[in-house]
Amino acid sequence: MLKRLSGLSRSAIKKTREILGADVTRERGAATDDADTVSGPADVTTTSSSRRSGRDPSARASGRASAVASDRVADVAAGGKNVKPVMPPRAGSRKRGPDKVKGKSGASLLTGSPRVVSHRDHPVSRKSIGRSALKVLDRLDEAGFGAFLVGGGVRDALVGMQPKDFDIATDASPEDVRALFRNSRIIGRRFRLVHVVFGREIIEVATFRAAHDKGEGGEIGASGRIVRDNVFGSIEEDALRRDFSVNALYYNVADGAVIDYAGGLEDIERKVFRLIGDPLTRCEEDPVRVLRAARLSAKLGFSIGEATEAAMKHVAPELAKTPPARLFEEVLKLFQGGYAERSFAAVREHDLLQYLFPPLQRRLSGEPTAASATALATMLDAALANTDRRVAEGKPITPSYLLAFMLWPDVEEQARAACRNGAPVHDALREASDAVLSKQLRVISIPRRFSGPMKEIWQMQPRLERLVGARALRLMENRRFRAAYDFFCLRATIDERLAESARWWTEVQELPEDERMASAADRPLALGLWDDGSDDADDIPEEAVDADDSRSGSSARRPRRRGGRKREQGPDAPAVDVASNEAVVTENVSASDAPPKKKRRRRRRRPGGDRARTPDGNGS
Repeated sequence: MLKRLSGLSRSAIKKTREILGADVTRERGAATDDADTVSGPADVTTTSSSRRSGRDPSARASGRASAVASDRVADVAAGGKNVKPVMPPRAGSRKRGPDKVKGKSGASLLTGSPRVVSHRDHPVSRKSIGRSALKVLDRLDEAGFGAFLVGGGVRDALVGMQPKDFDIATDASPEDVRALFRNSRIIGRRFRLVHVVFGREIIEVATFRAAHDKGEGGEIGASGRIVRDNVFGSIEEDALRRDFSVNALYYNVADGAVIDYAGGLEDIERKVFRLIGDPLTRCEEDPVRVLRAARLSAKLGFSIGEATEAAMKHVAPELAKTPPARLFEEVLKLFQGGYAERSFAAVREHDLLQYLFPPLQRRLSGEPTAASATALATMLDAALANTDRRVAEGKPITPSYLLAFMLWPDVEEQARAACRNGAPVHDALREASDAVLSKQLRVISIPRRFSGPMKEIWQMQPRLERLVGARALRLMENRRFRAAYDFFCLRATIDERLAESARWWTEVQELPEDERMASAADRPLALGLWDDGSDDADDIPEEAVDADDSRSGSSARRPRRRGGRKREQGPDAPAVDVASNEAVVTENVSASDAPPKKKRRRRRRRPGGDRARTPDGNGS
């Protein structure tokens, strides 16, 4: 009889199960489960061991024989063995409890003897997790997979900070996660994981990893660096292969417990930053961990363990072989997290600045003089403190501002040398900017969206020093003015010749517009800084200022060209007299041989707009 039910709908199958008395058997199985678990969730480890390997068919059959026996009716009726039964919820359980899921619950993944802290004994809660991360955790949990918040999100909540990064670990494969979330994509070849996209926010979901020598997905290069890391394993293996003990803490969304396999909770109590396993081997696997250790220890205010610090010193030269793009990502984390001043001090303390900004390291070491190094350090500290203050106030920041400070000493020195040779100051700055950035890009990859504003900030410095009258006031309309003005004021803290001019720029912004022109006519100037033999503002041509204003968007928008894109002129194309705007046919080419003007095609819109749907309910 059951073989005939394979083509029925779910409602018909449910009706058949009621007739066969399957629901009675299910209720008895659920009552038995409630009696077994009535002792409460105090001992999470014991409960998890009894439900270990929940997705394994044999484990399900031995754990809940009554429920599975009743579910086999539905399996056979549905005509397949791959249909996973939905386990009945316990009486009084939460909506997303660990027993409601179809497969392996969060607690059932625990193997070995980790330290488990119940939700009553730690500060991590659902309120401290972002909405997007909670959506991902809950959907993985409901689908029967283990769902754990791991890494910085758990660590920061435990030390009393507001978490900002939410990484998720699960036993689901990348393909399983991709199937659960339409707004996701699988990325990476060396380390395959899933990005779940919520607007501008991206939640990373990684499958539990195992040691590199336990499968075919792992590969280590000759220098000890990890080349591929796609060997999947259990949660315990995943915890032990992570970098730092304080990052190997898992928050189980199913029951709210924090699980520790690597002694991270103890290290947080001792305020010690320590690598898991052999520190030298772990640093050689990924040299960027050296920078990460310096940054996170500065952020948390922790000390670094002796063995970890010794390994950092030994492996630090490998940073010179790290791809520039990865170093740029670490630089952003160093200086944009709200603790840039402490991070910069930690980088200098561990002698790592030479692998990020080699020219800056030489200058801070006393070249050319100790006095100049002290003045430069004072200016950098002020810039870093200003950035931290803006982050604390919730104001926007840009990497261009700090990166411009890091490279300014070399740009200024090369520009002055060119001015002494007779080059105009604006040309000298442009050439010096290109030369310094070209050299720095070999170490750190700075995208053009940041290097462009850096050049604009540098180019505006002599104009802030010399321009008077209406030309000076026009600078305030430039979109880079605020960053260039802050840059100029910090320069004034170490160069007294800029103090009066910086004070005037601060005051003129507070004046009414009708009083600004009179103030700008006799403003104090900063003269004699560029060794170009001239302190006249006319040395900065008007077209140079206009060009920068047009690039920054402060001037009127360029009129739109009509007639579509400009067609490229081939060798046989007729010449065009621009003055008369009439085509002049050359020797062997007549007007009739000219290519016809391409007609622009207008896009037809549907009555319902771009989102109009076809009759079958799907968009085109």
